[in-house]
Order: sequence, then C-alpha cells, then structure tokens
Amino acid sequence: MQTLYSTVGVVGAGAMGRGIAQIAAQAGSTVVLYDTQPEAVRRAVQDIGAQWDRLAEKGRLDAAAVQACKERLRPAETLEQLAACDLVVEAVVERLDVKKDLFGRIEGIVGPDAVLATNTSSLSVTAIAAGLKRPQRFAGYHFFNPVPLMKVVEVIAGLKTDPAVCEALAAHARQMGHTPVQAQDTPGFIVNHAGRGYGTEALRIVGEGVADFATIDRILKDQVGFKLGPFELMDLTALDVSHPVMESIYRQYFDEPRYRPSVITAQRLSAGVVGRKSGEGFYRYIDGKAQVAPEPAVPTVDELPPVWVSTRAARRAELYQLLKDLGARIETGQSPSAQALTLVAPLGFDVTTVAVVERLDPARTVGIDLLVEDTATRRRVLATNPATRPDMRDAAHALFARDGKPVSVIRDSAGFVTQRVVGTIVNIASDICQQRICSPQDLETAVTLGLGYPLGPLAMGNRWGPANVLEVLFNMQTVYGDPRYRPSPWLRRRGAIGLSLLQEES
Repeated sequence: MQTLYSTVGVVGAGAMGRGIAQIAAQAGSTVVLYDTQPEAVRRAVQDIGAQWDRLAEKGRLDAAAVQACKERLRPAETLEQLAACDLVVEAVVERLDVKKDLFGRIEGIVGPDAVLATNTSSLSVTAIAAGLKRPQRFAGYHFFNPVPLMKVVEVIAGLKTDPAVCEALAAHARQMGHTPVQAQDTPGFIVNHAGRGYGTEALRIVGEGVADFATIDRILKDQVGFKLGPFELMDLTALDVSHPVMESIYRQYFDEPRYRPSVITAQRLSAGVVGRKSGEGFYRYIDGKAQVAPEPAVPTVDELPPVWVSTRAARRAELYQLLKDLGARIETGQSPSAQALTLVAPLGFDVTTVAVVERLDPARTVGIDLLVEDTATRRRVLATNPATRPDMRDAAHALFARDGKPVSVIRDSAGFVTQRVVGTIVNIASDICQQRICSPQDLETAVTLGLGYPLGPLAMGNRWGPANVLEVLFNMQTVYGDPRYRPSPWLRRRGAIGLSLLQEES
C-alpha cells in the first residue's frame, strides 16, 4: 500500500498517541512510536496488537493484514530514531513549554522536508511553532478520542504554515479513513469552539434556578434529539477535562461573554465531583449507572379551566389544533375570561415580560415552548412565572399530558431551555463562519462527527428558521442585557434576507 507519508513518527504513547499510531499503520505507513517512558511504549505496542487481533476476530482484518500492521509498528527508545520520518505527530501533555521544547529537538533530528504536527486540542499552533527554524512545515493535526472510532481530524494552519502542508495532511487523513476539516489557528479550532454553547448555556439555566440537571437533559434530548444531555455529557467527559477547556477558550478570547464559564463547574471540580469516573458528578453513579430521580407525576385535576391563547403566540394555528386534539375548552374572545388559563408562546422572551406587555393576569399565565413543532418533539415544555397560581400550573400540566406525551414544567426563563441552547449553539457557529475560521460545510462535518449532534449547528438554525433564531437572541438580549446573546453578523444578515446559514458569500 502506497501512502503519502511512508514513515510516521508518533511521540506520546498515551490514548491519543496509540490511536494515531494504530490508524497510521493500518493505512500502510511504517510507524515509529516514542515515549519518554519505555514501558509505556511497550504496553502501547502490545495493546495496539491486541486491538488488531480483535479486528481479525470480527472479520474486519485478515491474518495477513494484521501481521503486516504489527511489522510496521516499531518502538523507539530515543528521539533520534525518528530521523527517517517524513511526518512526526506529537501527542504529549497539553503544556506549551513542553511542546515547544519537544519540537525544537525533533526539528534538529528529522530531515528538512519532514512535516511536524501537533495533536494539541487547546494551545495555539502558531505559538508552538514560534521557535522553529522552519515553521512553514508545522501544522495542527487534532484527532479525537478514541481515534480509531472518531472519524474526524482537524487540520490547523498556523500563521506561517505552508498551505501545501495542510493539503497533504488532509490527504493523509483520508488515507487513514478519517474525514479532514480545515481550520485557522484560533482558540478551540472548530469542534471545541463550536461546542461552547451546549454546556455553558445549560449551566446558566441551572444557575438561574430554572430547572434541575435531569430536567434540562430530558428536554434537550427529547425536543432536539441530542444523544446525551449536557450534564450527562459533562459527567462522561469529566469536569477535570471539560472545565479547563471552558476557561482556556474564554481567556484566549479575552473574556468574550459568549464563552463565559460557570462557577458551578469550578466549584464541583474543586470538590472532586467531576463525573462518572469519580462516582459522582451532576448525577451519582452506582456500578457505572446514573441514579436519576423519576419525573414528577402528572397532577390530577378534577375539572380543567377554559384556555385562551395569546394573539402573539408562536405557531398559534398549530397550538389551537393541539388544544382541540387534547379536548380543551378554547376561548376565542379578544381577552381571556376571569376563569381562563392563559397561554403564551414567546420566542426569546420570558413569560413575565409577555404577561406585562400584553396586560395579562400573570397569576393565570403559563408559557409553552413552540420553537420546535409539536409533531416533531417527544416532550412538551411549559414555563410558569413567579405569580402563576399552582392550580393553573397543574391544569396546564394535566392538559398537555392528556395524550401521554411527557411534559416538563420549568420556572420562568427567557427562551425556555431549547430556545436558549439552540440559539446559543447556532450563534456561536455563525460567528465561527463570520470569522472565516473554517467553511460552513467543514463546520457542519466537524460538529456532527466530533460532537455527535443530531444536526450541524447551521443546519439546526435552518431547520427552525434563521429569523426565529434571530428573534430568540434579540429578545433574550433584551431580557438579560447580556452581550453574550448579541447575534452574530452572519446570522443577522442571513436571517434578515431569508438566506440559508450555510450560504457562503461569492
């Protein structure tokens, strides 16, 4: 098998280094694996060989291919044994001083045309290359763990990187069975940058006392289709990994409000409550299984009040049809009667603001989130305001649960849960495109493969309407006065003229 890089050096025999070595050898390259700990290299070679044996047992590799892969994987005792490599990939500790020193040594060992690449996830590629004599042959090559299964790699150009180097690394990624996406050297690159919205906005919602962890996880899984809720995901990745990334990206962007971390994760990290691996995170774990309290039971209501729907409600016609299907008694007057449950369905505003603006009785007013059409969601979400009477809250809950669809009732929140999180995700993704960090298509590919989102962020914005997302953000910014929610120019312009968020300028 002819490969673009015949001999690949991998420095670092941890999980990432092992994964990179495995796929490079499978693609036909001779792989020289080095670590400062010789025992780590020995274990890595053994474990990678065992992985190939398992692939053979499953029929994914034949015996001859396994033997060839094992022969191509060669342990190194010194850095000098990398001299013949035409590509060296570093996967060591995330410290700038360590990486700079390492590459300074490697540059003096390999040939002048060899490509040097860092698997850094959070450090500046330009900064790592700053001390090199030939920074033009240096680039970022960011894989995701576990490397053989996560089929995406970010190819990052530093300020002085030769574009041909990135093109060659992208071609090599394809030879290894991975999908390359190209990015400029900015904090978080694509995946870790685009992923800021999901967890940080969920943490803000919890911080406002709107809902608990499990409720937020249920809503985002059932309304949007995420495989894991944000708190399940943070427990899986562990806060000792995810919180430093939050802080790093925030600081590298000079305290940009869109990326502001949360005191909640900082406190939990200090207490060692980091997630599944410690037995306790946002959930407690017994035998590796999260202990989740059951949802509150649907209230029993003897007689449901009549229902009046705000004239400004989103998806008003759909809401009327839903109420009819649920058997509600619907009032159609210009204003609600003194007995009516009053329903509002705002985009971006909270229930309190709508009740004040529309001069509704807040004691009888409840909101419903209709960003996502009811037929497309597995859960309905209602929001009370501070004055909502318990009997009206229970009546709304009982009514919307009549057909068996789960209902979550949260406290007042501008944008409920889904609107807030989706709006933040779409807005950050739009700004990544506005900054020309990567192409819209590479962003979509990176996020769907790297984060497992049900849709790419721009496709998500298109799915529920750029104009709707824009309205959510404008109204949230009005309620909170926080520049975190200011819409990206990319989103503002495309939302204003009805253009797809994937549309690039010619």
